Amino acid sequence: MSDPSNPLGADGVLASLQYPTFRRIWLASLLSNLGILIQGVGAAWSMTQMTSSADKVALVQTALLLPVVLISIPAGAIADMHDRRIVALVSLGITLAGATALTTLAWLDLVTPNLLLVLCFAVGTGMALMGPAWQSSVSEQVPAEALPSAVVLNGISYNIARSIGPAIGGIVVATAGAMAAFALNALLYLPLMVALFLWKRISEPSRLPPEKLSRAIVSGVRYVSNSPSIKIVLTRSMVTGVIGGAIIALMPLVARDLLHGGAQTYGIMLSAFGLGAVIGALNITEVRKRMSGEAAIRACMLAMGGAIAAVALSREPALTAAAMIVAGAVWMMAWALFSIGVQLSSPRWVAGRSLAAYQAAASGGIAVGSWAWGRLTDAAGVQIGLLVSAALMLLSPLLGLWFRMPPISARDEDAEALADPEVRLALSGRSGPLVVEIEYRVPQENARAFHNVMQDVQRSRQRNGAYGWSIARDIADPELWTERFHCPTWLDYLRQRNRSTQSERALDAQAADFHVGPAPVRVRRMLERPFGSVGRKEDAPGRATNKGLPGDCKRAGRHS
Repeated sequence: MSDPSNPLGADGVLASLQYPTFRRIWLASLLSNLGILIQGVGAAWSMTQMTSSADKVALVQTALLLPVVLISIPAGAIADMHDRRIVALVSLGITLAGATALTTLAWLDLVTPNLLLVLCFAVGTGMALMGPAWQSSVSEQVPAEALPSAVVLNGISYNIARSIGPAIGGIVVATAGAMAAFALNALLYLPLMVALFLWKRISEPSRLPPEKLSRAIVSGVRYVSNSPSIKIVLTRSMVTGVIGGAIIALMPLVARDLLHGGAQTYGIMLSAFGLGAVIGALNITEVRKRMSGEAAIRACMLAMGGAIAAVALSREPALTAAAMIVAGAVWMMAWALFSIGVQLSSPRWVAGRSLAAYQAAASGGIAVGSWAWGRLTDAAGVQIGLLVSAALMLLSPLLGLWFRMPPISARDEDAEALADPEVRLALSGRSGPLVVEIEYRVPQENARAFHNVMQDVQRSRQRNGAYGWSIARDIADPELWTERFHCPTWLDYLRQRNRSTQSERALDAQAADFHVGPAPVRVRRMLERPFGSVGRKEDAPGRATNKGLPGDCKRAGRHS
C-alpha cells in the first residue's frame, strides 16, 4: 500500500506526473489554461466597458460554454472514432483561429458587443471539440491506478491558471488593453499544440470498422441513458452548474458594483477563487478517503452556499477574497468528484462520449445559469442575484434523497474480446436486424433471484447496443426462460458482444450459473428479413467468415 501522505505515491495527487507524456502535455495545458483565463478577463472587462447591461456581461460566459452544450456529443463520438491526438490538434487549430481573429479585430478597434460574443463562441467551439478527446486520452497516458490523480491534476491545471491568470489578465488589460490579453492567449496555445504533436500515441486498431458519426452518437446516448450511475452524476452536475454559475458570471459586476473596483480588482477576486480551487484539488484524495461521494458533495454544496452569501453581503475586498477562496476550494472538489465518477464509470469504447455528455450537462447548466443570473441581476441587482444563488445552493443537497452519488472506487476494465460465433449464412456487415435468443433452465425456487439478475443484464445489453430486450417464461415448462434482444445489423452485434466490461461479463456468468440440466445454455442467432437485408456485394465490409467459436456456449459471458 502506498503512503497517502506521499503525493508521488500511487494514491498521491501528483502520481500521474511520473509519466513523461502526461507530464509534458499537462505542463503545456497549464500555459494554455493561463491564456484562456487571461482572455476571459479581457473579454469580460471589454464587455463591461462597451455596455452597462448585466445581461450582456453574463453572456460572455454563456458564449464560451454554449458550444460545449451544442457539440459535445458529436465531439465525444469523433473522439471515440478517430485518433484523439489528431482531433485535439484540429480543435486547437480552430481555437487558435478564433483567438487570432479576436486579436486582429481588437487591434483594428472593430470589436462590438455582439462580435465579441460571436468570437468567444468560436473559441469555445474549438475547446468544446477538444475537451472529450483530451480528457478521454488521459487514460492512454497513465495506467489505471494513476487515472484519478490525472483527472484531479487536469482540474488543478485549470485552477493554478485561475489563481494567477486573472490577476495577470487584470494587469495586462489595465496596462496594455484587451487586445494584448487576446494576443497573449493566442500565443499560449502553441506549447500545447507542440506537446500533442510530439506525443507518439500507440493505438490498438479495431478489427471492426468504425461506426458512422450518427450511429456513434446514438450509441453514446444509449450507453448513458442505460447507465444509472452516469445519469446521477449528470443530473447533479447540471444542477450545480445552474446554481453555482452565478459566482463566476457575476464576478465582473461584483468587482465593479459591490467592491467599486476595476479590472485589477476583478482579476484579484478570480485569482482568489483559483487559489482556493488549487487548495481543494490538493486535498481531494484525502476527502475521497474520508467521505463517501454523496457526503462530500453535500458538504461542498453547503460550503459553496455560505461562500456565495458572504460574497453578496461583503463590501470589503479582503472578506470577499476570503469567501472566494472557500468557494473555489469546494467548487473544485465537487467538479473533481463528478469528473472522476464519470471517467471511472465509462469503458474505453465510450469514454469520449460519456465525458462529452458530462461536459454538456455541466457547461449547459453553467451557460443557462449565467444567462438566468444575468437577467435576474438586471431586474433585482447583483446582491439579490447572489443571495438567491446561495439559498438554492444550500437547498441542493436535498437532491441526494433521489439522486444519490454512486460509490465508485476503481475503473471497470474492458473484458477480453470474444471470438466470432460460427456463421453458415452469407452475411455482410449491414445484414440485419439480428435477433438473439438465449434459453436458460432455472429451478423454480430460484426464479425470483434469476429474474432480478436479468434486470441488470437488460441494462448491460442495452447500453452496449441491443434493443427490444425481453425476458419470458414458458407457461407449460416454468423452468424454461428465454432472453431475447435485437441488434440493428450483424456488425452492430459483433460490436455489442465485445463491448462488455469485466463486471458485465461477470454478470453474464452469474446469470448462466442459474442454468441447470445436462444441456448447456442454448443460443439462437437469427437474421430477420433474411433475403431483403443481405448485402449483394461479395466484398461488402464486415462480410462474415465461417471462422470462430460455435454459437452455443455454456457461459452467458461467452455466448451472448
